[in-house]
Amino acid sequence: MTMSVSRRRFATLTGAAAISAALPLRYAHAAEHTFKIGTNVPASHPLNVHLNKAAEQVKAETNGRFEFQLFPNNQLGADSDMLSQLRSGALECFLNSGVNVLSTIIPAAAISGVGFAFRDYPALWSAMDGKLGEHLRGQITRGGFVVMDKIWDNGFRMVTNSAKPIVRPDDLKNMKIRVPVSALWLSLFKSLGASPTGLNFAEVYSALQTKVVDGQENPPAIISAAKLYEVQKYCSVTNHMWDGWWFLINRRAWGQVPADLQATVTRIVNEACVAEREEVARQNTALQKELAAAGMIFNDVDPAPFREALSKAGFYKEWRGKFGEEPWRLLEEAVGTLA
Repeated sequence: MTMSVSRRRFATLTGAAAISAALPLRYAHAAEHTFKIGTNVPASHPLNVHLNKAAEQVKAETNGRFEFQLFPNNQLGADSDMLSQLRSGALECFLNSGVNVLSTIIPAAAISGVGFAFRDYPALWSAMDGKLGEHLRGQITRGGFVVMDKIWDNGFRMVTNSAKPIVRPDDLKNMKIRVPVSALWLSLFKSLGASPTGLNFAEVYSALQTKVVDGQENPPAIISAAKLYEVQKYCSVTNHMWDGWWFLINRRAWGQVPADLQATVTRIVNEACVAEREEVARQNTALQKELAAAGMIFNDVDPAPFREALSKAGFYKEWRGKFGEEPWRLLEEAVGTLA
């Protein structure tokens, strides 16, 4: 009797375990290719939501032969750490901003962050899905990486502060504003008369709370997620800079993937990127309403006076020289003359 019960219990337990842990039969074997993906934003961000969807679709359409494993929110280290891992092959995929760490290796990648260059999304995607994006992908490829065709959206950035709305360039004069640790960001706000301070994002909330800085700049999704509305009253829709993530792959790892799998993975990842862009745009509009309901005061901004101020300060001339004539020509082809 005891043996019979034990067998029944064993069958029940092992059956339950199999149901909870098993993949569909066609995925029962281990993947031939498993690629880790590192990102620097929380799992709830549209970037990771759509990467997860892409991972599921890739596994389904390759019958389990190819698998992505997602590590969001800097689980694998800071951006510089993940870029180093990508180069060594310890990490197969990394989504990185062209304006930030990637630009330390490929300077031209930061051109998408030129201040007040893009008026709206149509102008942006015309450039980044067009000749400028093609040129940048060529630079990234020559830098030793495989890069997917489309860049993922991190949104247009806005200025928040605790003192007043930013309506014209003079409103930024002497304002202590936190920016990422980046030459382009520092140059932009110095050219507008502000006093920018480079700080890691983890320090931003406390720096605003203790008035070490008066303001900061980020897309709505980050303003909301980090609860900056608790320590900032005004949000000015400057859209002064756009930032996005390139989907980078270790060249050696990708070279070991058969062409048919490469084609499937590439198609799915690029389709997921387009869906992520659409969601970020929707979310940014919705979040402005939510942040306003939480007490933030929003104001729209005319970019023309800011462009003029940057031009007079020599900002565009300086960065044209740093980026080079070819990428700058392609940028202006999409957005018009900047300087």
